[in-house]
Amino acid sequence: MTSSPAAAAARRSLRVPTLCAGLVMGVALGIRHVQGLFMLPMTLEHGWPRETFAFALALQNLAFGLAQPLTGLLADRWGGARVVAFGALLYGIGLATMAGASTPAVLVLGCGAVIGVALSCTAFGVVYGILSRLAPEAERGWSLGLAGAIGGIGQFIAVPSTQGLQDYLGWKGALLALGAAIALAGLLAPTLRAPDRGRTGGAAPDPVDAPLPMRTAVRQALGHRGFWLLNLGFLACGFQLAFIASHLPAYLLDRGAPPRLAVSGLATIALANIVGTYACGRLGDLWRRKNVLAAVYLARAAAMTLFVACPLSATGVHLFCAVMGLLWLGTAPLTNALVSQMFGVRYIGTLFGLVFLGHQLGAFLGVWLGGRVYDLTRSYDLVWGIAIALGLLAAALHWPIDDRPASRALAPRPT
Repeated sequence: MTSSPAAAAARRSLRVPTLCAGLVMGVALGIRHVQGLFMLPMTLEHGWPRETFAFALALQNLAFGLAQPLTGLLADRWGGARVVAFGALLYGIGLATMAGASTPAVLVLGCGAVIGVALSCTAFGVVYGILSRLAPEAERGWSLGLAGAIGGIGQFIAVPSTQGLQDYLGWKGALLALGAAIALAGLLAPTLRAPDRGRTGGAAPDPVDAPLPMRTAVRQALGHRGFWLLNLGFLACGFQLAFIASHLPAYLLDRGAPPRLAVSGLATIALANIVGTYACGRLGDLWRRKNVLAAVYLARAAAMTLFVACPLSATGVHLFCAVMGLLWLGTAPLTNALVSQMFGVRYIGTLFGLVFLGHQLGAFLGVWLGGRVYDLTRSYDLVWGIAIALGLLAAALHWPIDDRPASRALAPRPT
């Protein structure tokens, strides 16, 4: 057990990298959070169906997930700071490509493929992997939760900032300004240099961090039932968040709400996420993380059910967004810490990348189905129903996860 003076010293050493990690994620995820605000101006100006933009965002989420195991592997082998710096530059290029898109193919390339890969370098998998190595086990939830909370502040600021940029510069100018912001955030990458691969910031080695070749560690994880349950549960998370972030503004406008309500709703999610992400990280230090995750998914399902069942009002929208914000990105530090708890931090970038792939497959389906179902039915009701059902399923999947360190869980039982 870490003593109080040792814990205080560990936290002091973690302050700068945790702050910078939060800032990088805040800009990266903040830009991702507001991309739904570009759907209507872009599709109206170009005369594209809503599904075109939805497919580009869906591909972005898929590329994010598919690239995450690879960028996590690169971070495990050559250091996460280099991966973050490269990703920030690539993100800026993707936003510039999106601004200049004159055909759906170019939009899909910039918004979908390029930004998707860039996000895999600048968001949860790589950044949380760096912090997981730097932080001792006793401080890991604190560091991940605080970085996520700082990232949430960036997401909150991104909503009114993007709206102001659109009003002042137009949607194209706003995209270019956001591209410059993420490129500048890449200058923080040197502060995220982690210790040598396989070390844990001076903490006692994790019980599952005995030397293993990466191929063996990945095979061990893929043979673990809990690893697959985490993947399936995270798929539900991706579906819910991507659908709401991308389609909530259009859903509210279709229901007759003023545009400012959509903006304030996204801002409310981002503001509540600041508290929710930190709280989830800390709760994961106090209670079993798998149970906290199950409770999060149950609460999400309940919130969405009430939202779609009740008459639309400004108060209802803000209450829904506040509750969802509290439950928004708290799943990421919880899931990352649970993977570290079960399989150690030596290959956390690679292993969390594999789990995150499930999240992004769900995100692809959430964004794309939202646009597809709307174009076919002129309603989002079916997609809301799917999101609620997936929340209930995810809660059920987390209860049976064996969250003991894998070396213990897989050891022969004494006879």
